[in-house]
Amino acid sequence: MCSAFPTPLYSHVGRGDFRDVYEPAQDSFLLIDALEKDAERLPCVCLEVGSGSGVVSAFLASVVGPSAVYICTDVNPAAAGCTATTASCNSVSLQPVLTDLVRVHTHTHTHTGKSDADLLVFRQRVSSMQSRGIEASWAGGERGREVTDRFLPAAAQLLSQRGLFYLVTIAENHPEEIVELLGQRGLEGELCSSTRAGNERLSVLRFSRRQT
Repeated sequence: MCSAFPTPLYSHVGRGDFRDVYEPAQDSFLLIDALEKDAERLPCVCLEVGSGSGVVSAFLASVVGPSAVYICTDVNPAAAGCTATTASCNSVSLQPVLTDLVRVHTHTHTHTGKSDADLLVFRQRVSSMQSRGIEASWAGGERGREVTDRFLPAAAQLLSQRGLFYLVTIAENHPEEIVELLGQRGLEGELCSSTRAGNERLSVLRFSRRQT
């Protein structure tokens, strides 16, 4: 990754109490690159759904600074704890929240006093496995879209009027379908960046509200 800001420290991820937390990989770093490009927009409320290690939000907090609120949700208790440790290791303030997708709205309002996000981040990996442990960070069911499709309606509601929504996909997710689906909910999508990781083509889609 070529960046003006250093990659957050994360040597604790995948070890000890956090051995069941997904370690940052190429999808994380591709997303970090994409986020840095738009960091000058200085969002007030940043929400990462499925934060895992917390590395992405920690990077964002180091770029944007303490003026914003950083909420990091995950269904895995170890991931929430790992996110807190990542924040401490990198001297940034993150707010890890243990919750499922359907309750994100409630927690966003609780922590910020508003129910929308200026910057929304979500990653989903492909697998047919289902779990609430480490596999929950990347298991996606058929086409890798089971969790994503649950979240998309919430994403359209959560995004503020001037907000940006970043979604990491691979080819099996059929990203063009996702762009079409969110287009029906008033969001315009575009390919922000992409790279090849082994046999996968990773892409970051960026969505914003259609301006009238």
